[in-house]
Amino acid sequence: MAGIRVAVIDDHPLFREGVIRSLGEIDGFEIVAEGGSRDEALKIVNDLCPDVLLMDISMPGNGLDAVSGALEACPALKIIMLTVSEANDDIAKALRLGAKGYVLKGIGSRSLADVIKTVASGESYVSPSLSARLIAGMSEAREASEKRDLMAELTEREQQVLNLVASGLSNKRVAIQLDLHEKTVKHHMTRILAKLKVTNRTEAALALRDATESRLSG
Repeated sequence: MAGIRVAVIDDHPLFREGVIRSLGEIDGFEIVAEGGSRDEALKIVNDLCPDVLLMDISMPGNGLDAVSGALEACPALKIIMLTVSEANDDIAKALRLGAKGYVLKGIGSRSLADVIKTVASGESYVSPSLSARLIAGMSEAREASEKRDLMAELTEREQQVLNLVASGLSNKRVAIQLDLHEKTVKHHMTRILAKLKVTNRTEAALALRDATESRLSG
Protein backbone atom coordinates (compact mmCIF):
# COMPACT_ATOMS: atom_id res chain seq x y z
CA MET A 1 0.00 0.00 0.00
CA ALA A 2 1.40 3.39 -1.03
CA GLY A 3 2.39 5.74 1.75
CA ILE A 4 1.41 9.39 2.20
CA ARG A 5 3.40 11.38 -0.37
CA VAL A 6 5.17 14.20 1.47
CA ALA A 7 7.29 17.15 0.28
CA VAL A 8 9.44 19.03 2.82
CA ILE A 9 10.19 22.74 2.28
CA ASP A 10 12.66 24.45 4.63
CA ASP A 11 15.68 26.63 3.94
CA HIS A 12 17.78 24.97 6.66
CA PRO A 13 19.26 21.82 5.06
CA LEU A 14 20.16 20.13 8.35
CA PHE A 15 16.65 20.55 9.74
CA ARG A 16 15.11 19.45 6.45
CA GLU A 17 17.31 16.36 6.33
CA GLY A 18 16.39 15.53 9.91
CA VAL A 19 12.68 15.66 9.15
CA ILE A 20 13.12 13.54 6.03
CA ARG A 21 15.22 10.96 7.88
CA SER A 22 12.79 10.79 10.80
CA LEU A 23 9.75 10.26 8.57
CA GLY A 24 11.68 7.75 6.51
CA GLU A 25 12.07 5.60 9.62
CA ILE A 26 8.30 5.52 10.19
CA ASP A 27 6.02 3.35 8.05
CA GLY A 28 3.41 5.03 5.91
CA PHE A 29 5.34 7.89 4.31
CA GLU A 30 7.01 8.50 0.97
CA ILE A 31 9.18 11.62 0.71
CA VAL A 32 8.76 12.74 -2.90
CA ALA A 33 10.67 16.06 -2.89
CA GLU A 34 12.42 18.70 -0.83
CA GLY A 35 13.11 22.40 -1.30
CA GLY A 36 14.14 25.58 0.46
CA SER A 37 12.05 28.47 -0.87
CA ARG A 38 8.61 29.64 -1.92
CA ASP A 39 9.49 29.21 -5.61
CA GLU A 40 10.79 25.67 -5.08
CA ALA A 41 7.63 24.81 -3.13
CA LEU A 42 5.42 25.98 -5.99
CA LYS A 43 7.48 24.13 -8.59
CA ILE A 44 7.32 20.89 -6.59
CA VAL A 45 3.55 21.21 -6.19
CA ASN A 46 3.10 21.96 -9.89
CA ASP A 47 5.27 19.01 -10.92
CA LEU A 48 4.29 16.38 -8.35
CA CYS A 49 1.14 17.42 -6.43
CA PRO A 50 2.11 15.58 -3.22
CA ASP A 51 -0.47 14.57 -0.63
CA VAL A 52 1.07 16.76 2.08
CA LEU A 53 3.38 19.77 1.95
CA LEU A 54 5.41 20.45 5.11
CA MET A 55 6.52 24.06 4.84
CA ASP A 56 8.34 26.66 6.93
CA ILE A 57 7.23 30.30 7.03
CA SER A 58 10.58 32.06 7.40
CA MET A 59 12.39 31.25 4.17
CA PRO A 60 13.12 32.96 0.83
CA GLY A 61 9.80 34.13 -0.62
CA ASN A 62 7.93 33.46 2.66
CA GLY A 63 6.10 30.18 3.11
CA LEU A 64 2.75 31.86 3.72
CA ASP A 65 2.95 33.46 0.28
CA ALA A 66 3.16 29.99 -1.28
CA VAL A 67 -0.06 28.64 0.25
CA SER A 68 -2.65 30.09 -2.14
CA GLY A 69 -0.62 29.34 -5.26
CA ALA A 70 0.09 25.78 -4.13
CA LEU A 71 -3.60 25.08 -3.50
CA GLU A 72 -4.55 26.57 -6.86
CA ALA A 73 -2.07 24.26 -8.58
CA CYS A 74 -3.10 21.20 -6.56
CA PRO A 75 -6.51 21.60 -4.85
CA ALA A 76 -6.24 18.21 -3.10
CA LEU A 77 -2.97 19.23 -1.42
CA LYS A 78 -2.86 19.41 2.38
CA ILE A 79 -0.45 22.04 3.73
CA ILE A 80 1.12 21.92 7.20
CA MET A 81 3.16 24.91 8.36
CA LEU A 82 6.17 23.60 10.33
CA THR A 83 7.71 26.71 11.86
CA VAL A 84 9.13 28.49 14.91
CA SER A 85 6.59 31.32 14.62
CA GLU A 86 4.04 31.46 17.42
CA ALA A 87 2.59 34.79 16.22
CA ASN A 88 -1.22 34.90 16.20
CA ASP A 89 -1.14 36.78 12.88
CA ASP A 90 0.89 34.02 11.21
CA ILE A 91 -1.36 31.27 12.57
CA ALA A 92 -4.56 33.07 11.58
CA LYS A 93 -3.24 33.95 8.12
CA ALA A 94 -2.05 30.40 7.44
CA LEU A 95 -5.44 28.93 8.33
CA ARG A 96 -7.32 31.65 6.46
CA LEU A 97 -5.28 30.99 3.30
CA GLY A 98 -6.08 27.29 3.48
CA ALA A 99 -3.31 25.56 5.45
CA LYS A 100 -4.73 22.55 7.32
CA GLY A 101 -2.01 22.21 9.95
CA TYR A 102 0.21 24.48 12.04
CA VAL A 103 2.88 23.00 14.31
CA LEU A 104 6.08 24.21 15.94
CA LYS A 105 9.51 22.87 15.06
CA GLY A 106 10.07 21.43 18.52
CA ILE A 107 7.56 18.66 17.80
CA GLY A 108 8.85 15.08 18.05
CA SER A 109 9.06 12.84 14.99
CA ARG A 110 6.30 10.46 16.12
CA SER A 111 3.98 13.34 16.96
CA LEU A 112 4.73 14.97 13.60
CA ALA A 113 3.90 11.69 11.87
CA ASP A 114 0.55 11.60 13.71
CA VAL A 115 -0.19 15.18 12.65
CA ILE A 116 0.60 14.40 9.01
CA LYS A 117 -1.69 11.38 9.09
CA THR A 118 -4.44 13.42 10.74
CA VAL A 119 -4.23 16.19 8.14
CA ALA A 120 -3.88 13.76 5.23
CA SER A 121 -7.14 12.12 6.35
CA GLY A 122 -8.96 15.42 5.93
CA GLU A 123 -8.85 16.86 9.44
CA SER A 124 -7.19 20.07 10.59
CA TYR A 125 -4.59 20.34 13.35
CA VAL A 126 -3.10 23.26 15.28
CA SER A 127 -0.75 22.70 18.21
CA PRO A 128 -2.82 23.01 21.41
CA SER A 129 -0.56 25.73 22.84
CA LEU A 130 -1.08 27.80 19.69
CA SER A 131 -4.83 27.26 19.81
CA ALA A 132 -4.72 28.74 23.30
CA ARG A 133 -2.88 31.80 21.96
CA LEU A 134 -5.51 32.27 19.30
CA ILE A 135 -8.23 32.01 21.90
CA ALA A 136 -6.62 34.71 24.01
CA GLY A 137 -6.37 36.99 21.01
CA MET A 138 -9.81 36.36 19.55
CA SER A 139 -12.21 35.92 22.43
CA GLU A 140 -14.81 38.61 22.99
CA ALA A 141 -17.52 38.67 25.65
CA ARG A 142 -20.46 38.65 23.21
CA GLU A 143 -19.08 35.75 21.20
CA ALA A 144 -18.24 33.85 24.37
CA SER A 145 -21.82 34.18 25.61
CA GLU A 146 -23.15 32.85 22.31
CA LYS A 147 -20.72 29.92 22.38
CA ARG A 148 -21.72 29.15 25.97
CA ASP A 149 -25.37 28.89 24.93
CA LEU A 150 -24.49 26.61 22.02
CA MET A 151 -22.28 24.50 24.30
CA ALA A 152 -25.33 23.74 26.46
CA GLU A 153 -26.86 21.89 23.49
CA LEU A 154 -24.14 19.24 23.55
CA THR A 155 -24.89 15.88 25.12
CA GLU A 156 -22.70 14.63 27.95
CA ARG A 157 -20.85 12.29 25.56
CA GLU A 158 -20.33 15.09 23.04
CA GLN A 159 -18.88 17.27 25.81
CA GLN A 160 -16.48 14.46 26.74
CA VAL A 161 -15.35 14.11 23.11
CA LEU A 162 -14.92 17.88 22.67
CA ASN A 163 -12.88 18.20 25.87
CA LEU A 164 -10.46 15.51 24.70
CA VAL A 165 -10.24 16.95 21.18
CA ALA A 166 -9.56 20.41 22.61
CA SER A 167 -6.70 18.94 24.65
CA GLY A 168 -5.05 17.94 21.38
CA LEU A 169 -6.04 14.28 20.98
CA SER A 170 -6.78 12.79 17.56
CA ASN A 171 -10.05 10.96 16.88
CA LYS A 172 -8.17 7.67 17.28
CA ARG A 173 -6.80 8.67 20.70
CA VAL A 174 -10.24 9.94 21.80
CA ALA A 175 -11.77 6.62 20.76
CA ILE A 176 -9.22 4.70 22.84
CA GLN A 177 -9.73 7.01 25.84
CA LEU A 178 -13.52 6.65 25.78
CA ASP A 179 -13.57 3.00 24.62
CA LEU A 180 -15.46 3.88 21.44
CA HIS A 181 -15.04 3.06 17.76
CA GLU A 182 -13.17 5.76 15.84
CA LYS A 183 -16.13 6.03 13.46
CA THR A 184 -18.37 6.82 16.47
CA VAL A 185 -16.02 9.63 17.53
CA LYS A 186 -16.10 11.06 13.99
CA HIS A 187 -19.93 10.96 14.13
CA HIS A 188 -19.88 12.82 17.46
CA MET A 189 -17.48 15.43 16.02
CA THR A 190 -19.78 16.01 13.05
CA ARG A 191 -22.68 16.68 15.42
CA ILE A 192 -20.52 18.88 17.66
CA LEU A 193 -19.40 21.05 14.74
CA ALA A 194 -22.98 21.41 13.55
CA LYS A 195 -24.32 22.33 16.99
CA LEU A 196 -21.53 24.86 17.66
CA LYS A 197 -21.86 26.29 14.13
CA VAL A 198 -18.14 25.89 13.43
CA THR A 199 -16.28 24.22 10.58
CA ASN A 200 -13.28 22.50 12.16
CA ARG A 201 -11.73 21.11 15.35
CA THR A 202 -9.72 24.24 16.10
CA GLU A 203 -12.82 26.44 16.02
CA ALA A 204 -14.63 23.94 18.25
CA ALA A 205 -11.75 24.08 20.75
CA LEU A 206 -11.87 27.89 20.65
CA ALA A 207 -15.61 27.79 21.30
CA LEU A 208 -15.07 25.53 24.31
CA ARG A 209 -12.41 27.82 25.77
CA ASP A 210 -14.58 30.93 25.19
CA ALA A 211 -17.54 29.29 26.90
CA THR A 212 -15.40 28.12 29.82
CA GLU A 213 -13.86 31.56 30.33
CA SER A 214 -17.26 33.21 30.09
CA ARG A 215 -18.72 30.84 32.70
CA LEU A 216 -15.79 31.36 35.09
CA SER A 217 -15.84 35.13 34.74
CA GLY A 218 -19.63 35.23 35.01
